[in-house]
Amino acid sequence: MITIICGTNRKNSQSEIVAGIYKKMAEEAGETCDFINLQDLPEDFIATALYENAGSNEQFNVIRQKMVEAEKFVIIVPEYNGSFPGILKTFFDGLIFPATFSGKKCALVGISSGVQGAVLAMSHLTDILNYCGTNVLANKPKLSAIEKNIADGQITNPLYAQLLKSQLEAFISF
Repeated sequence: MITIICGTNRKNSQSEIVAGIYKKMAEEAGETCDFINLQDLPEDFIATALYENAGSNEQFNVIRQKMVEAEKFVIIVPEYNGSFPGILKTFFDGLIFPATFSGKKCALVGISSGVQGAVLAMSHLTDILNYCGTNVLANKPKLSAIEKNIADGQITNPLYAQLLKSQLEAFISF
């Protein structure tokens, strides 16, 4: 099973569209998928599920357990201010360490409105995941100018579609 994570809680985001596309591609390749959308985090999880309150928020506990059970996960990583969204790091802070990360496998897909395709965000996130004991696939598509390359919920750039397909194939055998 592959767990796909939309790396932002922004409503109607390009990340959510790319995550849906990735999920569909994985299912078409015969994979079972779970989907975690950070929009679905409890509004109060920062105050009720982190640090001394770990385990206290039942709604967040369901998501935490999904992450513990995940063997492989894909994170759609949008670029926010030269890195990834703070909500993604806060989400990680609420997870069970090291059980969520240690020995697991992860793939990253970077997206941005600009020209770098979230390269710095993925580098930063790779460092964090490696520190936590997660093996990160080296194949990391960088999808720049994302708004110009998606229409009607589909990738319109054939190169981007091929990059995602190549990564997915590598991740399945990873």
